[in-house]
Amino acid sequence: MERYGLKYDNQGNLRTAVPYRGTRLLRHPMYTKGTAYSHEERMALGLEGLLPHAVSTQDQQSRRVYANISRKKDPLEKYIGLAALQDRNEYLFYRVLIGHIQEFLPIVYTPTVGQACQEFSHIFRRARGIWITPEHRGRIYEVLGNAPFDDVRLIVVTDNERILGLGDQGAGGMGIPIGKLALYTAAAGIPPWLTLPISLDVGTDNQNLLSDDLYLGWRAPRLRGPEYDSLVDEFVHAVQRRFPRALLQWEDFKKTNAFRLLDRYQKVITSFNDDIQGTSAVAVAGLIAGSRATGIPLREQRIVVLGAGAAGIGIVRLVRDTLKREGLSGEALIRATANLDSHGLLVDDEPIADVHKRDFAWPAELAAKMGLGKGQPRDLLAVVRALHPTMLIGTSGEPGTFTEAIIREMAKHVERPLVFPMSNPTSKCEATPENVLLWTEGRALVATGSPFEPVHMGGRVHVIGQGNNVYVFPAMGLGALVSEAREVTTSMFAAAARRLAENVHTGELEVGSLFPPASRIREVTASVAEAVVKEALVAGVARRHLEDKDIPAAVAQAMWSPDYLMEDPAPIEAGDTSAFAHMGAHFD
Repeated sequence: MERYGLKYDNQGNLRTAVPYRGTRLLRHPMYTKGTAYSHEERMALGLEGLLPHAVSTQDQQSRRVYANISRKKDPLEKYIGLAALQDRNEYLFYRVLIGHIQEFLPIVYTPTVGQACQEFSHIFRRARGIWITPEHRGRIYEVLGNAPFDDVRLIVVTDNERILGLGDQGAGGMGIPIGKLALYTAAAGIPPWLTLPISLDVGTDNQNLLSDDLYLGWRAPRLRGPEYDSLVDEFVHAVQRRFPRALLQWEDFKKTNAFRLLDRYQKVITSFNDDIQGTSAVAVAGLIAGSRATGIPLREQRIVVLGAGAAGIGIVRLVRDTLKREGLSGEALIRATANLDSHGLLVDDEPIADVHKRDFAWPAELAAKMGLGKGQPRDLLAVVRALHPTMLIGTSGEPGTFTEAIIREMAKHVERPLVFPMSNPTSKCEATPENVLLWTEGRALVATGSPFEPVHMGGRVHVIGQGNNVYVFPAMGLGALVSEAREVTTSMFAAAARRLAENVHTGELEVGSLFPPASRIREVTASVAEAVVKEALVAGVARRHLEDKDIPAAVAQAMWSPDYLMEDPAPIEAGDTSAFAHMGAHFD
């Protein structure tokens, strides 16, 4: 019997053939087990005398590592400690991360990863992934061939221009693909040898980075225009040739490029943009769960979104799609959502330079009817007064924009307002949960992009659900790979949103949380992935045929767990770059 191409022996143990010996084996992060090698393995693999005598279990190693990382009080130091662990022993890294996911999620991802990106060149230890610069033009296919594994199925790529809410971080943006792929493995069980982080390092306009003598990126102003487009086009087609079965996730591109590239390539290569589509699915899941908690049907919700970048427009797109499925149409559908950028409510009586915003601008007649006509205030407070929203979402990246006056005005008209200050990292949050609850006398249901501690108020504990994309993108990747989807559709994200909302337990809603706790992430991811696979089949984009009854087993079988394997010597020459060719995932 095989799983991921690995053999089971007569005792039911998974075994793998190891192409290395001695110190080279101990230093290989995907093979080493450190002190967990048995005495028999030590003899067979040339490890005698290279390790202390005692044989540790993986659990013992995990407890030792966790205790050491826990001694570090600074979150960035914990990030560095976990990165160092990943560099030396990937199986143990994922065992520790999965075992302490609630605690370490804010370390390997937002908010700490933001600081790690800002200080990337100063805390750099070891390179991961592939870096592509304009110097590689015409040779990107060959550069991709230097990837550590041959059968890559999942790529996260960024051009580093809009890292979280922190803007252009140049080469430091690589921290995001690395972090997201760690979560793909921890949450969805995508084997790490099937993943590849990529930085399109096309320069930076961040002068602080360019003037830093330790900066590690391509030292030039950011590439733009036709030269940028041609480099990206070469990259996409090189990925198709080199890794024909790969799913590509676009990550942290500035809004104009984010929409252009998604629209241009979503039918060319299996791909999606997490900032546009993943964030939207999380927000819609929160809306659906919020409807359960408040008793207000979806078709009666009124949603205001502050922020018209990739995340904000993506949310309005999927919200409108969701409400349309609920039967809304015409003016009622348009009026159910309002989108604001830095100039105020989007209305078609003003010039709108960004093409992606135009479809979500209100008609001037509707704005005038609602008291938001030309010449009248169209700021957030004015929109809240006019629309009486049931839900307020922030993706502006501007801290403090959900003011007391705005929240109190919203709470005048809604018994239990849904307030989602979703901007990351924590320093960019539109309002703190404590303030939102204070200004609504504890009536609001609050979800944030970054993690916040529970709020104690009025004798109650209010749990703040984290509207984190980790509840969607790993499941989308897993579902797309299991179904072998040739395209990632809007309907797949809608299915993910509904299934995610279904995974919020009644008891979690009762304490104010609109999202599951991170401690259930693998269980939730499996469930959401099943919904994605089913929708891929319904939408006709799945290359692999599965009966509904077989989907849960197919998803479960594809989820890797970081348990050590029994290792046997293999007659493979040291340095053979195809060493992991026999470890293909069970997506076939």
